Amino acid sequence: MIPIASGDGFSGWHALNDTVMGGRSQGSCRIGPGGLVFEGTVIEAGGGFISCRSPLFSPPLDLSACLGLELELVGEGRRFKLAVACADGLAGLTNLIPGGLRWVFEFATEATGSSVIRIPFADLRPSVRAKPVGLPLRFDPSRITRLQVLHSRFADDGGPNTGFRAGEIHLELHAIRGFV
Repeated sequence: MIPIASGDGFSGWHALNDTVMGGRSQGSCRIGPGGLVFEGTVIEAGGGFISCRSPLFSPPLDLSACLGLELELVGEGRRFKLAVACADGLAGLTNLIPGGLRWVFEFATEATGSSVIRIPFADLRPSVRAKPVGLPLRFDPSRITRLQVLHSRFADDGGPNTGFRAGEIHLELHAIRGFV
């Protein structure tokens, strides 16, 4: 395992909510005794997402020795998405896409207690603003620039998220690790 963040290692993570596109969801991040605590209210109309994301990794994380990411979290039985941003290896072309290209994977959490989720890099799918990208792109684990955990009304295939629940939300992100 390669530790990425745990405990107060989540310093600098911040909320990014649907208000960036006219929505009304509100959320905030803080460091708690077990790691990152993300709390807020998700409002479906006008956007329907709430998220916490890392600061930019500079230089980018090189996880090329890993098979994927492992998240340890408390998620109240909701379905979340992990979104991974990478430094552009296509001469900056993906930086021209509004909202940016992200590599996403949707996952469910346990209704009570902690969940440990393993996300193989091979299962990440390219997406722009919750819509799958049909181009033949390849994920590069040696150039990770940001991580984000979202609760969105949209699934990773662009359809409805069957585990979406509007209203109060409480997420605890205890650790993120690269697994080998």
